[in-house]
Amino acid sequence: MQNFNFNNPVRVIFGKGTIARLGPEAAKAGKKALFVYGGGSIKKNGVYEAVLKTLAENGIETVEHSGVKPNPVLSHVREGVKKAIAEKCSLVVAAGGGSVIDESKAIAAGTRYAGDVWDFFIDKARAKEALPIFTVLTLPATGSEMNSGCVVTNEETKQKYSAGAPVLFPKVSILDPETTIGLPPAQVANGAVDAIAHLVEGYFTTPDPDNAVTDEMVHALARSVIASTERILKDPSDYNARASMMWSATLALNGLASCGYGRMSFINHAIEHSLSAFYDIAHGAGLAIVMPAWFKHHLANGGEERLAKFGAAVFGSGNAQETIKAFEAFFKKAGAPVRLSEAGIPAGDIPAIAANAMGLIKLWGVKADQAEVEKILSGAI
Repeated sequence: MQNFNFNNPVRVIFGKGTIARLGPEAAKAGKKALFVYGGGSIKKNGVYEAVLKTLAENGIETVEHSGVKPNPVLSHVREGVKKAIAEKCSLVVAAGGGSVIDESKAIAAGTRYAGDVWDFFIDKARAKEALPIFTVLTLPATGSEMNSGCVVTNEETKQKYSAGAPVLFPKVSILDPETTIGLPPAQVANGAVDAIAHLVEGYFTTPDPDNAVTDEMVHALARSVIASTERILKDPSDYNARASMMWSATLALNGLASCGYGRMSFINHAIEHSLSAFYDIAHGAGLAIVMPAWFKHHLANGGEERLAKFGAAVFGSGNAQETIKAFEAFFKKAGAPVRLSEAGIPAGDIPAIAANAMGLIKLWGVKADQAEVEKILSGAI
C-alpha cells in the first residue's frame, strides 16, 4: 500500500425530499446564485421547481444558465462565466448530472480568475479561488458531486480535458434517489459504465497491488453498481436500487476507492475523451467501447493476475479471459455499445483518434504512445 493523503470536505445530504435542504445551506454562502442546468429534463421531474422554491424561501435570487450539453463545451462555460460576473453572483447551484456539475465548477473558477478559464485545463494555471458550489445530483455516474475535478471540451480544438483543484469541491451535494427514477435506460447504462470505469482505472494500473482494503472496497462497489443496474433495468421504480446506484457511483470517484494505489493511469478515460471529443457520444458509451479493448491489451501485457482476481470477486469468473467476457456481457446487457461500429465510429478514424488522445495522455503523464493507443482501439473494431 502506497502513502496517501485523503481529504474530502463535501457535505452530502442523502435521501428522499432532501432538495428542500438546499436553500438553508446555500444561504450561508450568498444571496444570488447562478443556477446551472442542462436541456430541461429537470423541468419534467420536479427538480427545477423544487430548487427554485427552496432557494426563494431562503432569500436567494437566481440567474439561470441552461443548455449544458452532455459533454460540456468551452464556449458555453465562457458564457456562464460572463453571466456570473455581470450578474454579480455569489454562488453556483448545479442541478443535473456530471456534465452540469463539471460546467458549474469551471464557471465557479473562471468567475474568480482574470484569464481564460481554459487555462485551468491545459495546466497554464491552477484555480486558487472559486464561487461556492452546491449541487443537486440527478444522474449518478461521474462522482463530480463529491470530488474536485471537472471535464470540458474545447470544441474548436477537439480537446476534452480535465481540471481540478481543492476549491472545486462542492460545499454541499444533495443526493435524492427519487430524482433518478425517470432516467432512460441508456442513461442508467452509461452511468453504470462510468462508475465501473472509475473503480477499475486505479485497480488495474496501481504500481502496488498489495492493498487488500482498497481492493475489497472496489470489489464491493463494483458488485453494487452491477446489481443495482440490473434491478433498475428490471424495475425502474425500485427506490433502494436507485439509492444504491447513486451512492455507489459517488463513492467510486470521491477519492476513497483509490487510497493507497499511488500513481494511477487513467488511460481508458484519456482514450475515451478523444472518442467523445470527435463524435460527441456519451462518456459511458465511449468507456464501454474502450475498456474491453484495453483489458485485452492489459492481459497481453502482464495483467492476468489482477483481471482474474477482480473477476473472481465481482463476477465469479474463473480466469482473466472470463473476466473480460463478463465485463462485455454486463455492458451489453445494460445496453451500452462495446464496439466502435456500434457507435457509428469507422475503424479508419483510429489513427486520428489516437493522435488526438496523445495530448491528454502526455498532460496526464500516462505511459503510452500513439502506436499503443491505436493497438488498443483496434481491439474494439
